[in-house]
Amino acid sequence: MFNSLKFRLILSAGLMILLVLPLIGFTLSNAFEQKLTQSIKRELSAYSYAILAVAEVESNQLFMPEQLLENQFNVAQSGLYAIISQRTLIKTVSTEKSLTQDKFFKNKTLWQSHSLLGMNTPNKIMSPEVGKIDFSRIPLSSDQFEENSHFIFSYTVSFTTYQSNDSNESFDFPITIHIIKSLADFENLQQQFQQQLWTWLLVLMLLLVVVQVFWLLWTLKPLRDLKEELQKIETGNLDRLQKNYPVELTQVSTQLNLLLATEQGQRKRYRNALADLAHSLKTPLAVIQSQGELTQSSQEQLAIINQTIEHQLKRAQSAGESSWHLGVNVDEVLTKLFNSLAKIYYDKGLVFTKNNHDKKAKKAMFRGDEADLLELLGNLLDNACKAAKSAVLVEVNTINESLIIKIADDGLGLNDEEKIQVLQRGTRVDTYQQGHGIGLAIVRDLVSSYQGELSIAQSKRLGGAEFSLRFNV
Repeated sequence: MFNSLKFRLILSAGLMILLVLPLIGFTLSNAFEQKLTQSIKRELSAYSYAILAVAEVESNQLFMPEQLLENQFNVAQSGLYAIISQRTLIKTVSTEKSLTQDKFFKNKTLWQSHSLLGMNTPNKIMSPEVGKIDFSRIPLSSDQFEENSHFIFSYTVSFTTYQSNDSNESFDFPITIHIIKSLADFENLQQQFQQQLWTWLLVLMLLLVVVQVFWLLWTLKPLRDLKEELQKIETGNLDRLQKNYPVELTQVSTQLNLLLATEQGQRKRYRNALADLAHSLKTPLAVIQSQGELTQSSQEQLAIINQTIEHQLKRAQSAGESSWHLGVNVDEVLTKLFNSLAKIYYDKGLVFTKNNHDKKAKKAMFRGDEADLLELLGNLLDNACKAAKSAVLVEVNTINESLIIKIADDGLGLNDEEKIQVLQRGTRVDTYQQGHGIGLAIVRDLVSSYQGELSIAQSKRLGGAEFSLRFNV
């Protein structure tokens, strides 16, 4: 799965969606919160100027109207509150040295709006310097509601006042106006925005996933087409790639077609040359064998030469791995061989059985040349018929991308030493017991040319020898 190009593209696209969209969501949410906070700050600043516009200071006293234009300041616990305080300096004097030992400031409330009725006025409110602004949050509670966080906007100004109307001596009268607003509206707006934001981001995420899937399917379609054509070439339904591929795959498809054409032409030349060689060698051998003056020993040696030529021609004629693009149905080949062997060994009354009840076994394909498969199965089945008493069994399976063919008989089987001799490459082909002669050498070399495996065991069902072939599919 991890080596799949489709899986890698889907994983990378999915990670981009899962990482980028949430990051965009958090960024937008944070930006909205900051903008909303700035908007509230400007709103509270406007309220402070509106209250300062109606405030009057005479003879060091603050005078405020009974009602304010903004009705929320006149309604108890409306969520919008105003306080005007004055910071006074308190000094602590030591009685022993008559010197100032400590001094601190204390806020004195000069006025508060009617909306603060029933509310617990905060004890510690920061008062900035004259002309400065402070914007923060403070906890505020009432007799009915628990303590909640509120925005507070504090602005300090200084009025100039005179001691009396006739006096020209002026005094500074600094006051701080505090505008307090509940966070309820702020939190509701933020919650609604986040709910809509994440809902649409989720919809966008699902939409992007669907678009990505269709985009990947469309992008990878040429690769799927290439795979399908290669599978048809493997099964013998096509002999070359026929579809038009994108520029990135054009060179690959061209080279594959060139390789297929070269391989097919080379196989044809090999078979023609081998047929000519077989014909040119058999004729002189037949002439020599027809000579009456040859001794028995010479006849035997000529027979061995003839068998060796047949064996080597079969071995050289095998296409081996060069036939990877061909495909042969194993069940069809077995049916042909069973029909032929049943006639040859008619006198033995052999019963041929295969696991034809398995649908998967019927569709099993040998990735190679049909002549090679006939040679492999023909030799093994012929040996099994010679060794069998009454039954021959063939099992075909496809397990873990491997084609496994097992041929068993109910004969005497092979002992351990004979099994080793059969599988050894250096063993002479004429040292096997009857029924396991030159045919096994051909099988062994054909299996090797396809990089397959040949193993021998005792059949659990029939009791005789069981030859197992394994090929990659």
